[in-house]
Amino acid sequence: MKKTTETKSNPRLTALIVTLKDASRLHEANIWREIAKRLDAPRKNYAEVNLSKIDRYANEGETILVPGKVLGSGALRLPVKIAALDFSEAAVSKITGANGTCMTIEDLVRDNPKGSRVRILR
Repeated sequence: MKKTTETKSNPRLTALIVTLKDASRLHEANIWREIAKRLDAPRKNYAEVNLSKIDRYANEGETILVPGKVLGSGALRLPVKIAALDFSEAAVSKITGANGTCMTIEDLVRDNPKGSRVRILR
């Protein structure tokens, strides 16, 4: 049976999964292995998180990781760093309006290779 990574047609996604697995082994950070596992699943199982949920569960200055897409429904009052596979346009404008930061998962792996102090929302 083929691995799911071999059947994915998005080259960015397959490269990201390989990068996450490599970072997990290199830095002994199980968080990256878990995110790679979630992204290796079928696309219909990806997380779709609204800003209202991020506002409810995040603390000020925290780093949030969404293995999927961040949607712009709701309000965000806290300045947080959010890393995700993709963002809606409304989500980007609301996050930057709250003095937050939008980043890709690749950027988060590069900036925080140990994966410490990162909260995963699903």
